[in-house]
Amino acid sequence: MKDKRIILVGAGNVAHHLAPALLKAGLNLCQIYSRTLESARELGKKTGITYTADIFGIYPDGDIYIFCVSDDALLPLYKSIRINKDALVLHTSGSLAMDIFKPYTEHYGVLYPIQTFTKKRELDFREIPLCIEASSSEELEIVRELAGLLSIRIEEVSSEKRKVLHLAAVFANNFVNHLYGMAGTILEKEGLNFNLLRPLIFETAHKVLLMSPEDAQTGPAKRGDESILNMHKTLLKEDRKLLNLYTWLSDSIRETVLKTAEAKTETENKPLMLSLW
Repeated sequence: MKDKRIILVGAGNVAHHLAPALLKAGLNLCQIYSRTLESARELGKKTGITYTADIFGIYPDGDIYIFCVSDDALLPLYKSIRINKDALVLHTSGSLAMDIFKPYTEHYGVLYPIQTFTKKRELDFREIPLCIEASSSEELEIVRELAGLLSIRIEEVSSEKRKVLHLAAVFANNFVNHLYGMAGTILEKEGLNFNLLRPLIFETAHKVLLMSPEDAQTGPAKRGDESILNMHKTLLKEDRKLLNLYTWLSDSIRETVLKTAEAKTETENKPLMLSLW
């Protein structure tokens, strides 16, 4: 594996973390491509690896090509590149099916990292779960070996299940982060600093690492505190979208609490079956 020539196609957030991880694992990353010279140069200088922004300058004799590009750009870019027909082609998308490559090559797969990436954030790639998939058992073993050198958390996941995983990740990450932004806007209107919420955000995230989201849930909606809920709704009366969102989320929390309580009661009231021997 460590002798295989790896070409990284893309120089965005994912590539900025994957490239150093490949090098740290002792793998033979030999070229980085980006459609913009600035991005290619930035990652090239960061890693010391040869880079190019010329699509015709991509090495055609690589063994593994890893595409770290947007979903819309993937296929047009792949079809524009001269690639050795025996090379293994991988993408890192959470939502694209593996078989997007099927009409064009026999050797393909997926290396999907479940993480949010930002260029200037330091992450331990060894702790990032990698979802893998491949077009055959032979290719799967190669992808598994590659993934195993990058991370201690490897999971074989089909394209259909990966789409669901990506959807869940959007709820857990992108939507939650957007709610942070909304909270910041609410504070800003009253001259309050977002830093006041950072310890709360940290504890909320930490709790869910140790217990289920249902057990970690707190707040007026869980308690059924109508006076607080109504006060909050009054504060939001000038912003119909936020008011609707607040109401929907509060109702969803209450419904979840009710269902959990009903399920617990049903379990506790279930008759005990004794076997007499």
